[in-house]
Amino acid sequence: MRTFVAVAMVCVVLGVAAWAGLGRAGIRGPEVIVLGAEPPVTRTAGIDRFKGGEPKPIKPFAFVDGQGRKVELADFAGRTVLLNLWATWCAPCVKEMPSLDRLQATLGGRDFQVVALSVDRGGRDTVEPFLKKLGIQNLELYFDQPSASMSALGPRGLPTTLLVGPDGKELGRVEGGVEWDSPEVVAFLRKQIGGGRGPARDGGMVRTGG
Repeated sequence: MRTFVAVAMVCVVLGVAAWAGLGRAGIRGPEVIVLGAEPPVTRTAGIDRFKGGEPKPIKPFAFVDGQGRKVELADFAGRTVLLNLWATWCAPCVKEMPSLDRLQATLGGRDFQVVALSVDRGGRDTVEPFLKKLGIQNLELYFDQPSASMSALGPRGLPTTLLVGPDGKELGRVEGGVEWDSPEVVAFLRKQIGGGRGPARDGGMVRTGG
């Protein structure tokens, strides 16, 4: 019995030493995942996550509005557009939708428009009741059932949001969910509205995890 206890103690010591060695070597041990636990909330990240640069043309593509009419980005000429690609099955998309709605209420008008473009295959039958359930009041309905935006814009995932200048050129994009009505984002967008000169060098979009 004493021999068994001694062997067990040696195994424990060796195991702890090995674990510590892995930590010093920069190798992570297994992560503990608590089922049912809420994921950590990622707050607004730094402006370095904004992918900007020189304004570039956007390949033309068409989608439809809530009345079934054909719409193109050219129809928003003269306005700065925040084009958000999203879907009802995308958790980060759903999470940021209320902030997009509040952003439209704050800045939307003659010079600025949030275009939340759904890529759901179900179109209006899927999206309209979903947005009503979320309490969305300020965003207009836009659907891209043929997914033309995927080939034209080349997003790597959802949500992806493009900032489009009044001349129809892409000024930059953000991949992932954003707190769109945060003071930092609103201040940045106010600088861009009506400018069309590309991202401000002292500011940028901010991104959250997801």
